[in-house]
Amino acid sequence: MPGDITALLAEVREGNSASASRLAELVYDQLHGIAARYMRYERPDHTLQATVLVDDAYLHMVNQEDRNWHNRSHFYAVAAQVMRRILIDHARTHNAAKRGGGVSPVDLDDALVLAHDRWEELIAVDEALTHLAERDPRLARIVEMRFFAGLTEDEVAEALGISSRTVKRDWQVAKAWLHGELSGNHDGGTVAKG
Repeated sequence: MPGDITALLAEVREGNSASASRLAELVYDQLHGIAARYMRYERPDHTLQATVLVDDAYLHMVNQEDRNWHNRSHFYAVAAQVMRRILIDHARTHNAAKRGGGVSPVDLDDALVLAHDRWEELIAVDEALTHLAERDPRLARIVEMRFFAGLTEDEVAEALGISSRTVKRDWQVAKAWLHGELSGNHDGGTVAKG
């Protein structure tokens, strides 16, 4: 099946709409798993949240002009990024509206509602990941792919063109840095690699 997905990705890049439909069928479960990881902050009484997030992210990805996915792992990594952006935009919109900021609503189904008491936490994680990306983009990508996309070390290595051993080491460094950033136990400076 990974070979099928990679072949379909090439066909979708070429604009084949039938391949886009077939690709959706093959990647849906994995995308739903990624969405479920992100939806840990959801209101528990909304059952379609992950489905809405998957649909919105998939449509965004196949409708963008730059569909330059190298392989299956790269596709899932991009999907994780898109889902993160959708949720963060949604959380920021609701936070701003709560404070009377008057920000335009994000075009996302109302079923996708984050618990009010977790928006700030989600934004804090996003900001920490953004700070990490400013210091070491590869570490931030590894976090997105391992934690949010659920990719294995080998899949991340394939997507980034590095060794699995490097992914394992960088994953540990990234987790430690993010923990320090979120707990306020460091100054947010450079990332020390072992």
